[in-house]
Amino acid sequence: MKMKNRSSVNYLLAIVVALTIVASVFIPLPYYIEQPGSTIDLKELVTVNDQKDDNPGSFSLTSVGIRQATAVTALKAKFDPFEDLVSEEELFGGSSGAEYDRIQQYYMTSSQNNAIEQALKQAKRPYHFEYKGVYVMGIDPKSNFIDKISVGDTVTKVDGKTFTNTQEFMTYVQSKKVDEEVTITYLQDGKEKEATAKLITLESNKKAGIGITLVDHTEIESEDKIDFHVENIGGPSAGLMFTLEIYEQLTNQDLRKGKKIAGTGTMDNDGTIGRIGGIDKKVASASQEGVEIFFAPDDEITKEQKAAYPELKSNYEEALDAMKKMKSDMKIVPVKTLQDALTYLEKMKS
Repeated sequence: MKMKNRSSVNYLLAIVVALTIVASVFIPLPYYIEQPGSTIDLKELVTVNDQKDDNPGSFSLTSVGIRQATAVTALKAKFDPFEDLVSEEELFGGSSGAEYDRIQQYYMTSSQNNAIEQALKQAKRPYHFEYKGVYVMGIDPKSNFIDKISVGDTVTKVDGKTFTNTQEFMTYVQSKKVDEEVTITYLQDGKEKEATAKLITLESNKKAGIGITLVDHTEIESEDKIDFHVENIGGPSAGLMFTLEIYEQLTNQDLRKGKKIAGTGTMDNDGTIGRIGGIDKKVASASQEGVEIFFAPDDEITKEQKAAYPELKSNYEEALDAMKKMKSDMKIVPVKTLQDALTYLEKMKS
């Protein structure tokens, strides 16, 4: 009888151990792992005037992969130099998953517009921007529209009035009185909607406002047809590489000279290449894919930034550090502007 009870206890312990192991492998934690993502040839994602890019070599975007952590993968991340464990708050910044995705999609759309503009400007092709309204980047918890509009919506009208720029929009709203009702027209998931509510007092200037954080929502129009196929890719960091790919196709120049070239960096509307996050992971991804040349933003670290964050390095310096860990011979090229990248490509030997 005692032997039978002991066997039952051992059997139950074995089940508990097995379930614990399964839980550590499969049950997600409230943390995420940032790791090297994909390096994607932009020939597959960008087309200009319905023509295929047949020039040799490649321009590729690089990405950071994100997955939810389990106990096992979180432990592994602690020992991998190219994996970081981050909390939900760190990743989403207080936004919901859906809001985060919408913000990332806005950044992607914005990077595409800036890339198109810079490529067209370099190629001396005509274009113009069309103002679509204001893009909702955040909503004040005190806003009376908080249950009506969402992050990612575009407000196109106020009281039936359209505007040609954000300043006109803000001037009209702030000419109203606090607690005065306004009706806004907005686009949400492709559908036009209306909402009416009272304005609140803005903490920033004590004037009347809707209570939203906003940026311009514009679209670029051109005689050239430029299409992106970037489903499930978000963020602004592909701006530089988008620009180079579009410019190559617009001019049909052999900029790459047969080489596999990748990189990262935002593209501002003045041609400046901006800093991005996770460059070490992007360098690792590119190196693993056999990329020969990697463009890295050579952003300047101010004295104030250095004082506040003594360990802060430029993206270029971070990329060089990553290369040392990889023991790779991929060439890291520092770039501050689009012209820096184009000049390097012009001088590059085949």
